[in-house]
Amino acid sequence: MAALDGAVARVRAVKSPYELALMARSGAMHRRLLEEQVPALLRAGMNETELGCELYALMVREGHQGTVRFNMFGVDVAVAQLGFGENSLYPTSFDGPGGCVGICPAAPVLGSRERTLRVGDLVFVDCGCAMEGYSSDKTMVYQFGRPLPDAAVAAHRRCVELERQLAAELRPGAIPSEIYRRTLAGLAPEFLQNFMGYGSRRANFLGHGVGLQIDEWPVLAEGFDEPLAENMVLALEPKQGVPGVGMVGSENTYRVTPAGGVSLTGKHPGLLLV
Repeated sequence: MAALDGAVARVRAVKSPYELALMARSGAMHRRLLEEQVPALLRAGMNETELGCELYALMVREGHQGTVRFNMFGVDVAVAQLGFGENSLYPTSFDGPGGCVGICPAAPVLGSRERTLRVGDLVFVDCGCAMEGYSSDKTMVYQFGRPLPDAAVAAHRRCVELERQLAAELRPGAIPSEIYRRTLAGLAPEFLQNFMGYGSRRANFLGHGVGLQIDEWPVLAEGFDEPLAENMVLALEPKQGVPGVGMVGSENTYRVTPAGGVSLTGKHPGLLLV
């Protein structure tokens, strides 16, 4: 006897028209939430926990089913990975580039009660949304009150360029591991230093499948050597940690097509000035 996990994952990786329709609805809601509605929630003096609670209420009002599911062992995400400034670099057990201080060490979720929003802060929000079981994944970062330092803005813009470059490669027949290696090989050593994480903590992927769970096959990473197929759906999330500022970068969910990836969650480059 052998486990069927791999076979099931391969079948689930290619989405049916019904599944794609649900994911498109989730993606449209996701775009409205992060690109248009979250800025109105941000105010000086609020803490991260307050933002998490208000974001969750907004998501549910807009149509979110209330939870997203992960295949990863031991994952706890209440609403989002979110952080103000340097808190978005704080290490967690979550296999992703962003960080989160959370309520306490026993519950590193939702956001810190102590860290309040100040003028000049970066605001990092990485959340999944879902409708009728099917998810989308998206990250937006915001500048609160005034622009971030030039180096942080430049790092963010480079991440957005990489997301668009990766999206263009999401075509049937492309090999995920080759996309991953080729992209990393094209990055300058200084940019790689805190790319896809911060310090010694780094996520070893550039994108991941999305569907009934946030973390499905395929993954843009080493070891994923089977070609992409039309109507697979992947979230692309190039990000970089910036000392003293936080985690910049972007993430959107894309459908694989012969013309390249088509975003289900919008095209805004992020770094909104609020």
